[in-house]
Amino acid sequence: MVSPKQRLSRLEKTRMCRVRTGLGPVNLMHARYVTQTFAPHFHEGYCLGVIEKGALGFRYMGENVVAPAGAVNLAVPGEVHTGQAADEAGWTYRMFYLDADLLVSVASQMTGKTAPLPFIRAGVLIDPSLAEMIYRLHRRMEDPRTTALEKETGLLAVLTRMIRQYGATRPAAFETGREPAAVKTARDFIHAHHDRDISVRELASATGLSPYYFIRVFNGQVGLTPHAYLTQVRVKQAQRLLLSGEPPVQAAVSVGFFDQSHLTRHFKRIVGTTPGRYRNSVQDRSTS
Repeated sequence: MVSPKQRLSRLEKTRMCRVRTGLGPVNLMHARYVTQTFAPHFHEGYCLGVIEKGALGFRYMGENVVAPAGAVNLAVPGEVHTGQAADEAGWTYRMFYLDADLLVSVASQMTGKTAPLPFIRAGVLIDPSLAEMIYRLHRRMEDPRTTALEKETGLLAVLTRMIRQYGATRPAAFETGREPAAVKTARDFIHAHHDRDISVRELASATGLSPYYFIRVFNGQVGLTPHAYLTQVRVKQAQRLLLSGEPPVQAAVSVGFFDQSHLTRHFKRIVGTTPGRYRNSVQDRSTS
């Protein structure tokens, strides 16, 4: 017998593609979710999108926020956030996933000098004009008939508008000292050894902190436990392998998961789709 949750989950759909432009690659997602719950995670680049229907709820920068239909939702690099339906019908949205270097490049061109990574505090913007720009650009970039010039001009217009109106310099999260250096050391260690079983004692030893204090410091500054961060790194590495054409079963073992089922479970909670669907749906579209 099919449960109500299973029936609702069948209404969910995701479509992804990777568009290459003269400004750099842009990842697009058009999705509808009803039962999906995103685990706490972060992105290396910017997430920028618009809610088409329903409402998305998520925890971001220490607050629980809701992005209703017509709102712009976003996340800056490195900020841990969640995601779940804030409406019984779920939510439908169009998302851009943008490399951080692209935003730095646009900000630098706007000021005529090297600019820092643009920072936007709010995770939800009620800005109908910007939302319409994002919606129209997303639809144009999905269409293979759209010219490179139109895509790139539209992308620059959206990013320039967003940075000019909402961008700021990121405030300092903490003073430089032993603890931030220890966290960086631990993160570097995890990235270098993500494909094997890492112990807390190894990480604590590498940072020069006690295991108990290390976990407190890491969780406080990163927003994830060391284990959750390791899982995030493994999923990100699996995404890269899948993009290169590697089968999910091989990608799972390569990045350190026990088997494909473990990869699938974590991948769905962080990316929003299964590894197989991700591999099959994300295709390069050249704008040359």
